Amino acid sequence: MDKGVVWITGASSGIGLSLTKQYLEAGWQVLASARTQGELVTLSESYESLTFVAFDISDDSQVQAVRETLMLHTAHLDCAILNAGTCEYLNMTDTDPDWKMMDRIMSVNFFGLVNSVDVCLPLLKKSSRPHLVGVSSQAVQAAFPQAEAYGASKAAVRYFLSSLRMDLKQFNIDVTCLLPGFVDTPLTQKNTFSMPFLMSSDDAAKRMFNALASRPFEFAFPKRLSVMLWAGRHFPKLWLSILAPKKNHND
Repeated sequence: MDKGVVWITGASSGIGLSLTKQYLEAGWQVLASARTQGELVTLSESYESLTFVAFDISDDSQVQAVRETLMLHTAHLDCAILNAGTCEYLNMTDTDPDWKMMDRIMSVNFFGLVNSVDVCLPLLKKSSRPHLVGVSSQAVQAAFPQAEAYGASKAAVRYFLSSLRMDLKQFNIDVTCLLPGFVDTPLTQKNTFSMPFLMSSDDAAKRMFNALASRPFEFAFPKRLSVMLWAGRHFPKLWLSILAPKKNHND
C-alpha cells in the first residue's frame, strides 16, 4: 500500500488505536481523532508522524473547527477511516425499555459518521487518489437479539456508504465499507453473550489494512462468521428459533 496521509476516528482505543499503530508502522502520516487522547499520549512519544485532533463526532457544531485543524497539519487526505462508534443493547424485559437508546446510538454510529464525512470530504478531494472508508459491522448481515439500536445504525452506515460511493465516483474517490465481526475491545468486553470467532483488535486492524490496499467496495471478516450469518439470512425461521430469547414463564 502506498504511503500518504490518513485520518482515523475513534483512534484512542480498540480497533482505531490498532489501526493507528498499523499505519504509523507502515510510514503514513496519521491524524488521529477521538474525544480524548487515551493511549495515543504514549504512542505520540514514539512517532512524530502522529497528530491528535480532538473530535466528538456526535457534535456537529465541531465540524468546521475540526476541518480547519486538520488543514493546519495537511493540505490533503489520501485516506479517511471513519471508525468511531458505540454500542448499547435494548432490554425488552424491562418494564420501561430505554427507547432513547436509539437516539444515542444513531447520533454516534450514523450521524457521527456523516459529520466525519462532512469534515474530511474537502481534504479528500485534494488528493490524487483518495479513499474514504467507513466501519459498519457483520451485525447487519443477520438479526441479533437486543441489537435493534446498534444493528440499525450500522445498517444505515452500510447503505449510506453504498450510495455515497456512487455520488463520489465523479471525484475519483473510492469508498469502502468494512464489516468486522466480533473484536476484543473495551466495548465488547462488556458483552455477556458468546462471541464466535472473537479476534484481537490488532488482528482486525491488520486484516483491514491489508484489505484496504485493493480498495474493495466491502470487506466482511472473518469469513467463518460471514458463512454463519449467510445461513441466518437464508433460513430466518431456524435463526429465530436458535437466537430468540426463550419465554419466561414466571412473567
